[in-house]
Amino acid sequence: MNSASVNDETAAKKNRRWSQAVVKAPVVFYRKVISPLKPPTCRFYPTCSAYALEAIERHGAARGSWLAAKRIAKCHPFHPGGFDPVPEPAVRHHGKGAQ
Repeated sequence: MNSASVNDETAAKKNRRWSQAVVKAPVVFYRKVISPLKPPTCRFYPTCSAYALEAIERHGAARGSWLAAKRIAKCHPFHPGGFDPVPEPAVRHHGKGAQ
């Protein structure tokens, strides 16, 4: 492995962390400022905001946001709620002949 590829990997990790922080910021704001003003009425465990933060951390900004949006769309009186964990990331195989 040469130094250029190491620098590229480091830059990619920094970009990923930065994009995750930008996407997480509104969720953190909601949890600290808006949520304390409302009565606890969450029908899911973990809460939607906790789910969103975990999904973004595990799946990245784009897929994590999509999973969080799908979860929030389920939050209505006709859905029973309950335990709804963040799905495990899919295992990716790279290279020729990978199964």
